Amino acid sequence: MQDNPKNSKTKLTELGEFKLIDHLTTNFNITQASTKLSIGDDAAVVRHQDNTLISTDLLVEGVHFDLAYMPLKHLGYKAVIVNLSDIYAMNAEATQITVSIACSNRFTVEALEEIYAGIQKACEIYNVDLVGGDTTSSVKGLQISVTAIGVAEEENIVKRSGAKPNELLVVSGDLGAAYMGLQVLKRENEVFKVNPNNQPDLSPYAYIIERQLKPEARKDIPELLEKLEVKPTSMIDISDGLSSEILHLCNSSKVGVKLFEEKIPLDPMVISSCEEFELDSTTIALSGGEDYELLFTIKQDDFPKIKANPNLSVIGHMTSEDVGKHIITRAEQQIPLVARGWSSIPEQE
Repeated sequence: MQDNPKNSKTKLTELGEFKLIDHLTTNFNITQASTKLSIGDDAAVVRHQDNTLISTDLLVEGVHFDLAYMPLKHLGYKAVIVNLSDIYAMNAEATQITVSIACSNRFTVEALEEIYAGIQKACEIYNVDLVGGDTTSSVKGLQISVTAIGVAEEENIVKRSGAKPNELLVVSGDLGAAYMGLQVLKRENEVFKVNPNNQPDLSPYAYIIERQLKPEARKDIPELLEKLEVKPTSMIDISDGLSSEILHLCNSSKVGVKLFEEKIPLDPMVISSCEEFELDSTTIALSGGEDYELLFTIKQDDFPKIKANPNLSVIGHMTSEDVGKHIITRAEQQIPLVARGWSSIPEQE
């Protein structure tokens, strides 16, 4: 997905709020039967027969993204994906989103067009409808808030609180790539500041950079598990690092865990880039964040159904709460599992 910036620079004030919203959303199509009334009235109307799930995330410039290396179209796409991931983590189907944007006067109509092009691409790929939102001015920078709406039958909803001792801990995909992609982008940005004529060759890092700039939500995993006739007992998406998310499951379910270091799935590019940056790959997988993979528990009886699937890795098992929460290293040492994932909450001075 490439940006196509236009030469013209139209000030936001030339359109005004309502014309701007109409302009940015004119090409969005409605695909969900549950969308009864979309953008254009005081509120959207959606009609769901099953339980409705709602999740919201706010992305703030300088905290969650840096426009020095985050293309606006990718930012719009990613803002949608991080919210859809939360819906899929509940074993639900995402159906609609709303988008609200606050930006300063350094942003033009063309800049917002790029953001909405990314939003539209995400809506098309994941089959969700944009049904509302808002635009407003900001004293400084850019903020994007997306609310995702989903639907699920009561018996299909999976919470964080359902894990039991002796159940298996499973993760989709691989971990740590998004964080290492961010490290490459930060490094090349610093080089660019010193030498603006330098054009870095990022092709050797294509996979990890894409995982940072254009992540994908694992809509396919709940669909896969349904086909395999496996229902997770608990589930969460990995946005803040594997260790933090495991502890969330443990605390919500009141269980302990044994996580095996050698079982954590790592892409070869993550391993090689960690070596290049002199970082420990296990630490990055545990604490990096923004992988948007799904972490879940299953009953031991379901293991034969998933064991041959390349999309899934069994990385540990749950224990009774009194046993504690530990990672078993490759050297077979048992170390307490500590949450060192990313946090958007500033520390108190």
